[in-house]
Order: sequence, then C-alpha cells, then structure tokens
Amino acid sequence: MTALKTVTAPKGARRRMVTVAALAAGAAIALSGCGAGQISQTADQASAVNGAHAEADSIALRNVHIVFPSEGGAYTNSKGGKAIVALSIINTSESVADELTGIDTDLGTVKITPTAGKSTVQVTPQQTVVATAEPTNNAPAAASAHDAGNHGAQPASDDPEANPILIEITGLNKDIIPGLTYSVSFDFKQNGTVQVQVPVDAGTKTERHES
Repeated sequence: MTALKTVTAPKGARRRMVTVAALAAGAAIALSGCGAGQISQTADQASAVNGAHAEADSIALRNVHIVFPSEGGAYTNSKGGKAIVALSIINTSESVADELTGIDTDLGTVKITPTAGKSTVQVTPQQTVVATAEPTNNAPAAASAHDAGNHGAQPASDDPEANPILIEITGLNKDIIPGLTYSVSFDFKQNGTVQVQVPVDAGTKTERHES
C-alpha cells in the first residue's frame, strides 16, 4: 500500500496566494458597493416594450401598441377616459386596395378618424398608413378652384406620418396598465379580421427604483 504524500506550497507561494485572494475580495466589495442604492448610470431606463406584429394575407400590422399618456393630456388610459392606439398598416399587395372598416375591443368604443380630407381609411397597394400617438390631422383644406387654376393643386406627401389617421378608444371600462396586453380586432374589407394582443407603451423612460 502506497502512502500519500502531502504537498505543501512553499512559503513564498502561500503569501502570493493570500495576496491574490485579498485583492479579489476587495474587488468584490467594491462591485457590491456600486449596487447599493440607486445606480446613476441606469436610474432612467428606456422602455423595453415593443409593439405587436400581425398579418392577414396582404395586410401587415406593425408596432401595434396603446400609447402611454402624456402628463396633463386628454388621454388618461384610466377608467372613464380614453386612449390612443398607434400602429402602421401595410398593404403588401401589388394590385388590390383594402379598407380598414372597423376596430373592436372590450376596453371601450373605438373611434377612427381618417386622414384629413378622407371619409374612409383606404390602404392602396404597396402603401403604408400610420396611426400616430397624437392627433395631428391638421392638413390644409383642399385648394379652391380659383387657387388651383392659378397655382395648381398641391401634391400629397409620400411620408405616411405626414397624413396620419387617429384611433381612439373612448369610454374606457377599466384602467389600461403597462405590462399587460389587450385584445383588439382590426376589420378589413378585403383581408378580413386581424386579432392582436396589444401591449401598452410604458413611456419613453421609466424610473428605476432599488430596494
């Protein structure tokens, strides 16, 4: 039977190991100190909520979300108040137009305001229609016949955000809470109904609290 020999590190090596261990412990304490209280570099963190995506045939819905209300604004996201739904509607068809005919949700009554000068929300082939976070349908009225004769009609902007629609949920029957999703159905004349679980935008920044 062979006896096992105990190997002991030389005295100088033991000193070096103790020194390394002490330095590691000091670094750990310093790092843990950075986590105490509120972290200045991450005290304000950008919201991680992304809008929902959905498709039905040639209609694609992108970045669908309920907008976080601005302080003191008309939209409160609270029971009895109203909220805004923002998204982009894309018609990927090369030849067939479509129309957004209605939106349904159990949160309240949905009101759709088409872009200025339009009575319906038409989505022509290869077009994007944007519903924005703010009611900006302030496009000038159509030029009169006299003005058109002298100056010509002004062409519509190719930027979809320059001619947005407005989607409001009015008479909310509950508070809308960031972190939850809510069922919303979008009805299209050609492509049918698209049902989406819509998240709530948590705002541009959320304050971070440390325990």
